[in-house]
Amino acid sequence: MANESGILVLVTGTNGQLSSLSTEQLGAARRIAEGLGGNVTAVAFGTGAPDYGRQALAYGADDAIAVEDPSLDEYRNENWTAAMTAVAQERNPALVLIGQTATGRDLAPRFAIRIGTAAAMDCVDFEVSNGTLLMTRPCFGGAAMAKYTSKTLPAVATVRPKAQEPLAQDTSRTGEVRTMTVDAVGVVSQILNREQVQSEGMRLEDAKVIVSGGRGLGSAEAFAELETLAKTLGGAVGASRAAVDLGWIPLTSQIGLTGKVVTPDLYIAVAISGASQHLAGITGARSVVAINKDAEADIFKHSRFGVVADWKTFIPAFTEEVRKLE
Repeated sequence: MANESGILVLVTGTNGQLSSLSTEQLGAARRIAEGLGGNVTAVAFGTGAPDYGRQALAYGADDAIAVEDPSLDEYRNENWTAAMTAVAQERNPALVLIGQTATGRDLAPRFAIRIGTAAAMDCVDFEVSNGTLLMTRPCFGGAAMAKYTSKTLPAVATVRPKAQEPLAQDTSRTGEVRTMTVDAVGVVSQILNREQVQSEGMRLEDAKVIVSGGRGLGSAEAFAELETLAKTLGGAVGASRAAVDLGWIPLTSQIGLTGKVVTPDLYIAVAISGASQHLAGITGARSVVAINKDAEADIFKHSRFGVVADWKTFIPAFTEEVRKLE
């Protein structure tokens, strides 16, 4: 491509409501556009695409493209890659933003290769310096941050949830929502079955307080104590990979490099050793409190506050003290 300009933002939603991550991406795009110039264009796929496009205008998009094709209702890499490629070729953007979700992690690399560029994954910050976009992402398992540029355009980046601030919704904003048709792609993969995991309470990605447990808890039943504390604090319960692998808690609760990345105001790590895999998932936490009976546990090196104690005696007592403050 040549003469690239503007920013393309892939937006998604559920039950007719634009996702919070999509609004965060639009906020980031709006701020980046102040330095790079060009329009911010939202793109949405599937039956509800026009509605998502209209919602995107209120969160910072200048215009939107809706690929209203029922074959795109379900994510399949080959279909979505073809659709993204067609839109990118039509719009010729300088930057493409995709959410760092299960879909985004699968889509972004293949899409980038298809259009002859590279993808910066799991970005947490963006800045424009002398007309060049700098994309910041964690490296070394979250122990450090690195800034990347793209030698080829468009640059492709996935955006970590809760890493960017959305703009305030402004329903008075207007812009064109254009419907676009892309060539059909033969289905290579098929969805044979869908298993929906029922979960109660707050989503980890939205929680401002998370109480997380590790292998040191000793059993699945021990998570009941963490659930009580989390409920008292108005938060959610998470877990390390070790606890998930032992079958003590569902995979949906796993936090870490191969699980969910969370950004709570308060993260309470109970009986978690502090392996780099887990730490990669909590780099965005504002305050980490570690509770572990091993004074040499690595988690203390990454915590703002630490308590060397057996969780079996500390957590119930701490929960009672919290209740007194209600």
